[in-house]
Amino acid sequence: MNLRFDTSLTEGYKSASQIARILTEDWLARNMYCPICGNVSIRRAEPNAPVKDYICENCKAQYELKSKKTEDESFQSTVADGVYRTMISRITSLDNPSFFFMHYNRYEVNNLVIVPKCFFTPSVIEKRKALADTARRAGWEGCNILMREIPTTAKIPIIRNGFVLPIHDVVSQYHRIFNLQTKSIESRGWLMDTLHIVERLDETFNLNQMYAFVEELKQKHPANNHIQDKIRQQLQFLRDKGIIEFKGHGIYKRI
Repeated sequence: MNLRFDTSLTEGYKSASQIARILTEDWLARNMYCPICGNVSIRRAEPNAPVKDYICENCKAQYELKSKKTEDESFQSTVADGVYRTMISRITSLDNPSFFFMHYNRYEVNNLVIVPKCFFTPSVIEKRKALADTARRAGWEGCNILMREIPTTAKIPIIRNGFVLPIHDVVSQYHRIFNLQTKSIESRGWLMDTLHIVERLDETFNLNQMYAFVEELKQKHPANNHIQDKIRQQLQFLRDKGIIEFKGHGIYKRI
């Protein structure tokens, strides 16, 4: 996998954003395999396809690419996206794409992660302020993807600090994490919130430490009057899926 961009594609272009889009989209189309099935390539989707940039011909998985020029490897920033209503409609359809997030610098890819589609809920999408009446697209409402709201567990590395991880490792990790897929947006939300809490605690933690977040979870899920029961249910789900291990006596450990 060649991490360098083909800069010859942008000769004559002056817009920095247009140059970045051309270079990053071309690089992914030429170099990226399907992290789900391992197919050697993915193809670009039809022009202007909503919330979808690439498709795997083998498994029909859909992907979107978001890139940023930076040397940061944490993927904790806010990522600008397109129309808010389109994004919300797409991710709540349960047929939403997975996302590639790329960091590049000096015309070379530094870091690339894939986030499975089951980790996108309305809570990770922020509506931007509508454009002013004097703007060319007056009233247009864009959105941001809040990377900080996506659990670290869900950010599966493909390239880390210029090092390309083995395809088998990426595909295996994707399936391990995608095994957390649920059938409803509400379930996705609980999965995300529980994982966030687990990641904030030490590697080994107990049930009482999880209960300390009851008030926080009540604010996110005001219709649920049995928060502690839900916490235990989610921990059992994560245990069954191999994300945490139950050590007994209310003690858990991240795997």
